[in-house]
Amino acid sequence: MLAALTFNTAENLPVGLLELISDDLRVSLSAVGLLVTGYGVTVAIASVPLAHVVRAVPRRYVLTGLLAALVVSSLAAALAASYWLLLAARLLTALAQALFWAVMGPVAVGLFVPEVRGRVVGALSVAGSLALVLGVPAGTWLGQQSNWRVPIATLAALGLIALVTIAALLPTSRPEEEPAAYASSPDARRFGTVLAAGALSATGAFTGYTYIVTFLGEVSGFSPSVVSALFVVFGVACLAGVSVTGAFLDRFPRSALTTAVVTQAVGMLGLYAFGAHQVAAVVFLMLMGGALGPVFMATQNAMLHCAPGRTDIALAANSGAYNAGIAAGAALGALVLPLADVRGTFLAGGLLTAGSCAVLLAGGRLLRGGRRPERSTPR
Repeated sequence: MLAALTFNTAENLPVGLLELISDDLRVSLSAVGLLVTGYGVTVAIASVPLAHVVRAVPRRYVLTGLLAALVVSSLAAALAASYWLLLAARLLTALAQALFWAVMGPVAVGLFVPEVRGRVVGALSVAGSLALVLGVPAGTWLGQQSNWRVPIATLAALGLIALVTIAALLPTSRPEEEPAAYASSPDARRFGTVLAAGALSATGAFTGYTYIVTFLGEVSGFSPSVVSALFVVFGVACLAGVSVTGAFLDRFPRSALTTAVVTQAVGMLGLYAFGAHQVAAVVFLMLMGGALGPVFMATQNAMLHCAPGRTDIALAANSGAYNAGIAAGAALGALVLPLADVRGTFLAGGLLTAGSCAVLLAGGRLLRGGRRPERSTPR
């Protein structure tokens, strides 16, 4: 959980340190923004290839190596004297995170009996969501009190704690012999449905979310200070969403994903239709925030149930597809913005999310029309 919090904070922290990094390294704000965009694209591209490369290496060694890369890259970023050195350090962190999400899930849930694995996925997702509620705000505050290098160096310290703990306590076993190495009910059709729905949902979410500051200021009429407070509200809603969804993942794994996607669609389309009314804007913003985390969490959990092969490869594919959706959403929003103003980005994002709902519903009907997938036998 600490490793998940640290990796997610590392991914998003430059958003809070944007101006500090820009002023210190004498580069534009858009160049600093590429530190986040490049990170996401790297994760999207590298997840599956890296998972294949280390598929035979015991997970204790893999996770220790990934956390060592996080520590080294965070220290390198904190000491970077130029923008390009900082970018190189960020890309190293991204490569480590690309593999971390693929390996971490099967390792963590494999430590528990199958009946509670959904709650384990939920706990890991809560830790990841704390990055937006706690990690990034705390890192931003620390950077403002000192400089941008201090919070990044702090991530190295947190990563080192996680590294030592995992290296000392995690059991060593061959990856294919771990309890969660293979899905409980392999189903290639369900796997494809979840993968497509997750990517489409991420594209829809970030088509609008990328421009949420502009939306809340220009459409809803909130002051900059209120917009900052609403970001905290959004993060708290995300944390609440993953906490509630995690409690139901074991009992209703399929319904949890569909409910999260539907809630995201309602939130985005509600912002488009009623965002000019401040009370309604806050309500629909919370709905969107409450769904954003649970969508990815529910797709990850689904991979542990339906992966047609090894679960780590399936989780890598899911993480890559989701990050590709994030990058595609940001790019699509940039195209829509000059054509249909900022409200149009939420309309486009909401319609894409509705398309994700349609994929899930159509996939469910196909599954009901075919034979019921058999449970996997122990390997």
